[in-house]
Amino acid sequence: MPIQNKYCNSLTRFTRLKTVKVKVGNVEFGGNNPIRVQSMTTTDTMDTEESVAQAIRMIEAGCELIRFTAPSKKDAENLKIIKQQLNAKGYYTPIVADIHFTPNAAEIAALYIEKIRVNPGNYADKKRFETIEYTDESYTDELQRIREKFTPLVQLCKQKGRAIRIGTNHGSLSDRITSRYGDSPKGMVESAMEFIKICEENEFYNIIISMKSSNPLVMVQAYRILTQRMIKNSKIYPLHLGVTEAGEGEDGRIKSAVGIGALLEDGIGDTIRVSLTEAPENEMPVALKLANRYLNRNTHKSIAPISGELPYNPFEYKKRQTFEVLNIGGKHHPVVVGDISHFDTITPTNLFGVGYAYNAKDDKWNLNEQAVDYVYTNQQTINFNLPGTLNVICDAKVWRKDLPQHYPLFYSIDKFLQATKKSVLLNFVRIDVSDLSVIKHLKPIDKTVVLVLYSSNLHRMAEKRRFFIELMQQQIHSPAIIFNDYNSLDNESFQLYSATDFGSLLIDGMGDGIWIKTEDCSNLKLNTTTAFGILQATRTRISKTDYISCPSCGRTLFDLQETTAKIRAKTNHLKGLKIGIMGCIVNGPGEMADADYGYVGVGKGKINLYKEKTVVKKNIPEDKAVDELVNLIKEHGDWVER
Repeated sequence: MPIQNKYCNSLTRFTRLKTVKVKVGNVEFGGNNPIRVQSMTTTDTMDTEESVAQAIRMIEAGCELIRFTAPSKKDAENLKIIKQQLNAKGYYTPIVADIHFTPNAAEIAALYIEKIRVNPGNYADKKRFETIEYTDESYTDELQRIREKFTPLVQLCKQKGRAIRIGTNHGSLSDRITSRYGDSPKGMVESAMEFIKICEENEFYNIIISMKSSNPLVMVQAYRILTQRMIKNSKIYPLHLGVTEAGEGEDGRIKSAVGIGALLEDGIGDTIRVSLTEAPENEMPVALKLANRYLNRNTHKSIAPISGELPYNPFEYKKRQTFEVLNIGGKHHPVVVGDISHFDTITPTNLFGVGYAYNAKDDKWNLNEQAVDYVYTNQQTINFNLPGTLNVICDAKVWRKDLPQHYPLFYSIDKFLQATKKSVLLNFVRIDVSDLSVIKHLKPIDKTVVLVLYSSNLHRMAEKRRFFIELMQQQIHSPAIIFNDYNSLDNESFQLYSATDFGSLLIDGMGDGIWIKTEDCSNLKLNTTTAFGILQATRTRISKTDYISCPSCGRTLFDLQETTAKIRAKTNHLKGLKIGIMGCIVNGPGEMADADYGYVGVGKGKINLYKEKTVVKKNIPEDKAVDELVNLIKEHGDWVER
């Protein structure tokens, strides 16, 4: 594809994609406005007192737009009361009604509040995981049916000065869309474009678009395709970014940062919502850290322009083709390097933070599922026996005759080119990616070399992407490890920024490993779990159970946080298993469609259990449902003892 920036504004110079300015109450989105942060309440919308109290906590945490679920006409009517009570207390933050299945509730809500969110997959459509054959004529008839359902809301919002969010969810794409376009990012975009067209036919442009998925790769690809389509149509609406059902704690933050951060790196995004299975006010600090990182990004050092076409497709995942050097590159999953170079003396105890525990009594090493593949020791060598799965990298300056010939060494490019003693099997060569002239030295380098890519640029991942592009254009297939250092950050910021940085490249198939260096080794375990968490979120290496857990809302039929904790406690040793934990059926069955097992609320105190897309146990009492989930996993042979 031509490198005329059809999807991305920041390959060599960071600028935010300029979008239409949209007003929601007293807050503007898009245009030159800052990236806005928002969230959704978890209270029952009919519980006015609790809804108002939670909304105030969210506003005071920094929320600029508050969404309430409106599953019925009564809920939609009560938004008027909630808004009145918030205003009476001095809070004028605009409100959004979240609509699924009930167009008449949307039209009621539009009378009272500033914005309506509609889901194209279920506003006038349905999902039953059926494949339907359409002729062009029958498909046109379906579009007309949707136009008749949606147009009254569009006209009402135009009359009242309201905004509409067209919120596509990967998990709730209608059978009509998936039958025509597939269960894919393209299908998500087509679903939104149908509703955008209806708005434009009515000369209504006060719209914001979202393309959410629990899979960050699908989410990023969908937003990129949508952006390209809108640029082609010369009408670019503000984009609401989010990874839906991201989960809780470390996993939820890393998964959200991979998807949201990758798009922010592209210059895409006008408002963000971080969907955590936690209290909604906890989402604000996370969203603000992601957004505020880009306030002064355009001051970065210049990056060499790109000539020709992109050598990769940003709308599909394909791993960069590389040589195989021992266990790096080729078809191997990305490796993890643990940096232990700050220790004065390296002992077996120092390896605990990188996933290895030494039992002196039995003289044995135990390793967990998140054990690094290499450790870097700088100029120190290790004087004790290591487990067979771990390799040591040391600086080339300390090469000694008594070291094995295969001992991996770490060189700068100039030192490597001058060196007379090189490892026979594996050499790590540090590359400053700001200097593209180094490329001419890389083509003739032998197949024992693994590149370690470094940048000091404020926009460093764009500079590394630029280097990867040059490698691909020049058909240089040496594997490359992405190196990033982080200093003076709190733990949450470190995880968010590193997930953004590494994730933005890994989701495009760039990178054969991760190397994280922090100011000291005081939290080496955090570095390790973060590295593996990033690989898990980008689906490039699986090391633990994968939970697809929704953030809860007023539709939720059980305590999501408590239930998620119970399910984790019993299943977090099942490496590679995907478990969906969903509060209701709105997006649940679809969003967890690629999960192995699902736990979905279907009534007060009642749970349905799924095996993949199929309901296998219905209306289980909540107090027995977690144990029944474990039994289901055992019945299908996926259970292992701890």
